Amino acid sequence: MEEIVFERPHYIEILEKLRKKRVIKVATGIRRAGKSSVFLMYEAFLKKHGVAEKNIIHLNLEDLQNAELLDYKKLYAYINEKTAGQEDFYVFIDEVQQCLSFEKALSSLFLNSRLDLYVTGSNAYFLSGELATLLSGRYVEIHILPLSFKEYLFFNKKDGSISAEEKKVMFSKYLSHGQFPYLAFLGDDEEALRAYMEGIFNTILIKDVCVREKINDVTLLQRIVKTVCSNVGSSISSKRITDTLISSGRKITGNTVERYLNALCDAFIFYEVPRFDIRGNEMLKTLGKYYLADTGLRNILIGSRTDDFGHMLENIVYLELKRRGNQVYVGKAGDAEIDFVCKKGNEISYYQVSASVLDEATRKRELSAFIPVKDNYPKYLLTLDDYDFGSLGGIIHKNIVQWMIDD
Repeated sequence: MEEIVFERPHYIEILEKLRKKRVIKVATGIRRAGKSSVFLMYEAFLKKHGVAEKNIIHLNLEDLQNAELLDYKKLYAYINEKTAGQEDFYVFIDEVQQCLSFEKALSSLFLNSRLDLYVTGSNAYFLSGELATLLSGRYVEIHILPLSFKEYLFFNKKDGSISAEEKKVMFSKYLSHGQFPYLAFLGDDEEALRAYMEGIFNTILIKDVCVREKINDVTLLQRIVKTVCSNVGSSISSKRITDTLISSGRKITGNTVERYLNALCDAFIFYEVPRFDIRGNEMLKTLGKYYLADTGLRNILIGSRTDDFGHMLENIVYLELKRRGNQVYVGKAGDAEIDFVCKKGNEISYYQVSASVLDEATRKRELSAFIPVKDNYPKYLLTLDDYDFGSLGGIIHKNIVQWMIDD
């Protein structure tokens, strides 16, 4: 099936800023988030702006046609032959981690200043190993997330000018079906949506977690995934997960749970969000939270639930904050907890997320989290309410759906 490619200008802009810079551009992210498509979009952009097709090399190392190139020496030799001469070349390699000792090939190719190198990988681990050691300071990571709501509307051939009611309908689908790009082309066929999501999850679990970590007990791994999914947006620790599994009759150690959690985060199924002490201006080592790369995965794994809808909204907001280039933390100020503390350069901002604060008691509770924070950085309350609450003591109220569309 021919892949349908739409534009994702945010990532094209990032790549264009890095064009011909002496760094390897490494695109990471969960499988099917659109890494390869972003590269195809950028290749089309390059051709549109005068780069000849013969000067663009694109290899997918999961394609059986390239099976011989899984030997790093052959990979290097192939690219070296294809880029011989005095011209500049753009080299794109998908799923580079499939090549054993790929970092040696990249390290040698990097020595050729005529090559502009772009690679993708579906695991974070390869950036923390040999590549980081050999190319320290010579690569930049571009993390690709599934679709933003703005992109989701565009992929569904809609834009921000649609009616407020239609925005709400689309946002509900975005939240429940998920954010993987291809979902936009499956419409409302629930059976097809489920089959597609289950296929993604099973592929990630086997290829990016079990194979790499040599995990044989897939059932146990799935139990851990479902336990974390049930606690998205809540403080949770590996010890608590271990205790939960032991109480259900499983024999497991905390070290094993910790290893499995790290592997799941390395495969970008989950993001671990650490806790930050605002008053002490320091990171805390305990009681962080986990959020999913795509909320649709949770609905597939444990079913749709209404009792923690607020946590699903938190998940969507977390992904958007990360997408916008923020370092994101769970905030602690005395006994108060702030959903998100964001750092971007020298800028800091604070966010509380709630489905609704029309109830006065709920509104006071959400706003009270900001009271211990004495600085003058912006503070936001994000809800699904359209109501204008007027003055909230310097707190900025925004509707989540519109906030997701606004730049």
